[in-house]
Amino acid sequence: MNCQPTMPTETWPTFSPQTTAEEVADTFASILEGKNALITGTSLNGMGYEAARVIAKHARLVIITGYNEDRLQLFRLKRSAEEIKKSVPTANIRCLTLDLSSQSSVREAAAQVNSYSEPLHVLIHNAAALNLDADTVFKRTVDLDVDVQWATNHFGPFLLTKLLLPQLLAATSSSWTSRVVHVSAKGHQFGTGVDLENLGRPDPTAEGNSAMGINFSTKSANIMTASELSRRAGGRIHAYSLHPGIVYSNAFTRPKEKKSLPPELTAIGLIDENGDPVPGKFAWKSIEEGSATMVAAAFDPRLDSTPGAYLEDCQVAMTEVAPHTADPVKAAKLWDLTEEIIGEKFEF
Repeated sequence: MNCQPTMPTETWPTFSPQTTAEEVADTFASILEGKNALITGTSLNGMGYEAARVIAKHARLVIITGYNEDRLQLFRLKRSAEEIKKSVPTANIRCLTLDLSSQSSVREAAAQVNSYSEPLHVLIHNAAALNLDADTVFKRTVDLDVDVQWATNHFGPFLLTKLLLPQLLAATSSSWTSRVVHVSAKGHQFGTGVDLENLGRPDPTAEGNSAMGINFSTKSANIMTASELSRRAGGRIHAYSLHPGIVYSNAFTRPKEKKSLPPELTAIGLIDENGDPVPGKFAWKSIEEGSATMVAAAFDPRLDSTPGAYLEDCQVAMTEVAPHTADPVKAAKLWDLTEEIIGEKFEF
């Protein structure tokens, strides 16, 4: 079941690192028409927000999520919705409270979405945690007893996908195969991969298990999960993972404000000791450019021939997947272990 193009493929442009999310959305406007998408992590000044904004220009419904920690978080979620409506008056935006670190919150959010009359054509896992504060590094969750970063970046999205399968499968038809998109990072290359022996419960004393090292491991898990989901779905759902590019967004500004900068990023010369981007050595992208690959992964029909692929600059980039992340046997094992930990099995 593949998306049937609404125009000759030769009329579609070849995207570049400078392509913006809006350009991608406008290119596939006829494909976005009538589609419903859910995007996690949509706070202002973030890539998820920009992706939601441009998708809302053409889609039927865009569901955005916010972490319900306090009234401030709820205000931010509503503010994102209001700003999208200001930019796109015709946008149909629905807000959803979701804390990916909490399995109970994921279940509540999924039940809410499953109660909607609309099916779900696209699910984009954009939200992620990067815990750098001394009091939260290696903090375990109450329900699964796993590291908070692992809960937010892997176990939460995994459970959400499983629970939303009915809505995703309901949207799959002869002209559209529903998609699940995982926003990963090229930084996974700097990590040691996924430790299957201690999945989600890293040893604070082990080499490579810094806060950033754990984050790199979860990004490997994102790539492995997308490829394994596509394999197990057998054409019913297509999943993709991606590197959005290096973007000076909330992921950098929030740690800078808290003075908890990751030493790994200063060591490789990505940011300086003040948390500011180092020009020249790396190709930085704007938020508009960084969110482009997210939109391409969700809607570019040319990707139907490569389900499970990893993308960079809106293009398939399988050679950029680190060897410790590219092993399909390891991906299958990760999947099985994750199902055991969350106590849920996928049924397609």
